[in-house]
Amino acid sequence: MDSYPAVESHGLIGDLQTAALVAMDGTVDWFCAPRFDSPSVFGGLLDRHKGGYFQVSPDGVDYVSKQLYLPGTPILITRFLSADGVAELVDFMPVAGDHVTDRHRLVRILRMVRGTMRFRAVCRPRFNYGRDPHELEVYPDGEVFRSPSLTLTLNRVGFGKPPYDTEFQRSREDVSLVGTFHEGDYGGVVLETASPELPRHMTVDEVRDLLVQTRDFWRRWLGRSRYTGRWREMVERSAMTLKLMTYAPTGGLVAAPTAGLPEQIGGERNWDYRYTWIRDAAFSVRALLRLGFTDEAQQYMHWVNDRIREAKERETPVQIMYRVDGSPDLTEEILDHFEGYRGSAPVRIGNGAANQLQLDIYGEALDALHVADGHGLQANHEGWMNTVGQMDWLCDNWDQPEDGIWETRGARQDFTYGRMMSWVALDRAVRLAHRRGRPGDTNRWVSTRNQIYDQIMARGFHPGAGAFTQHYASDVLDASLLAMPYLGVVSPTDPMWLSTLRAMDAKLVSDSLVYRYDPNASPDGLPGQESTFTMCTFWYVRALAQSGRLEDARLTFEKMLTYSSPLGLYSEEIAPTGEQTGNFPQAFSHLSLISAAVNLDQLLDARP
Repeated sequence: MDSYPAVESHGLIGDLQTAALVAMDGTVDWFCAPRFDSPSVFGGLLDRHKGGYFQVSPDGVDYVSKQLYLPGTPILITRFLSADGVAELVDFMPVAGDHVTDRHRLVRILRMVRGTMRFRAVCRPRFNYGRDPHELEVYPDGEVFRSPSLTLTLNRVGFGKPPYDTEFQRSREDVSLVGTFHEGDYGGVVLETASPELPRHMTVDEVRDLLVQTRDFWRRWLGRSRYTGRWREMVERSAMTLKLMTYAPTGGLVAAPTAGLPEQIGGERNWDYRYTWIRDAAFSVRALLRLGFTDEAQQYMHWVNDRIREAKERETPVQIMYRVDGSPDLTEEILDHFEGYRGSAPVRIGNGAANQLQLDIYGEALDALHVADGHGLQANHEGWMNTVGQMDWLCDNWDQPEDGIWETRGARQDFTYGRMMSWVALDRAVRLAHRRGRPGDTNRWVSTRNQIYDQIMARGFHPGAGAFTQHYASDVLDASLLAMPYLGVVSPTDPMWLSTLRAMDAKLVSDSLVYRYDPNASPDGLPGQESTFTMCTFWYVRALAQSGRLEDARLTFEKMLTYSSPLGLYSEEIAPTGEQTGNFPQAFSHLSLISAAVNLDQLLDARP
């Protein structure tokens, strides 16, 4: 790897237990195995020299490349176009299933469509974030890369005669191939982790069957979508992206499949997002139910309920995030030997925010439970009683400083969003108890809910700012509060809310893009700046639409679509230059896109 590709110049492929990123030049520069949160095998995205990669690219040829997905699937096609020929590289991962396995396959097939082109393929794994040594074992039909922690088997795929001048090269650790491909030539490999078998020659029919099975699985799944609105292609791609980031054995949704991609190039805000947040899982329930994906929503609810049950058994608050298997240990460490994406260090794995106090997660979990119940997904007795315990805990603990939704590493504050979501939690618990006749101290819940509401109105609104603000001791605005009307905390036509929205227009919005907050005005314990936050921009669309500014909402949404990657993917943030920054792709971004599209469709359809 000579340089770092743009974050948005990648496609995502996956098998529902892990995932890989493929750059537009045909390089796999991010792949962790056997799970999303496992150490990297290819980590060149974070260190082009030490991280490892698998490149299949034209060699010594002036070319342009373009990427697309096979329609209705996450099967990625990278097209290479030169004056002398056109070639296509197909990358996909056969679905691994619902049972935990260490065996995962990554299929890479190169086809020469017309003319001729010279290619170089280099397979250069670096196990355990480049910390583990490995040995290369050579066999007649492939190679095995063997490290102390994992093996990677390279099976060759035979498609007719090989290129005439193919040259294999092997070092002590790596394998490369250089050859000229002619029209009609095919070649490929199937990489497999933890295979107990020796490398073997795979036939055309075997690989074609894998592709057809993968294609049919995703098209069947997508066929369950009920969305028929104006932005069907973007909404369906977002839904598929969320599905790709779901760990099928537990139903946990990772916030992103990557770690360490910077919010600001050269900055220190580089976090590991390969874990499941209670908040993300809860937001997923609402978004997927609105599209008709009931099974996935139910899986996410089971995952959240399991974490609530475990917290009750431990007699501790619910943790804000967990590993994909539900384990709570996310010890944060720094990979000092990695230079970071474009020199953005430190590179962190694990996440030290896991033990923060974020009171908003109770509101998001209960709102999801309430929405799921409205779609016929009722909580069982054990699940409800665990919820009762959490609501009783919240009644005792809501009125205290916390760390907030943005996981700041500064001092705890009385964050307005945390109070708002505590109100949501108790409000939804009361509604569920009354709707289903379930037991619970609803009188206390109602009383506490009303106390929280009164406090928000008395202390959360800053007369000088003319707006609801980030926390009670500040006049700083915070885009998380764009959710207030959507969740029913205020009316979308309330003068206090409309004043807040105007203040956000003036201070947080830049050409339709929305900043979370101003870290200079509200220090968050970290150096540097950040870019506009994609989720907040989609929340802004929703808030504009609900507040009667429908034309502004639609234009903002359409502008936001221009910032997506060529494949319709979004990272966490968008820089002033228009490039995407932060971990990629980001679940929050795609969840909020779905929510904004569905709400905007409904309001546009309802216009006289």
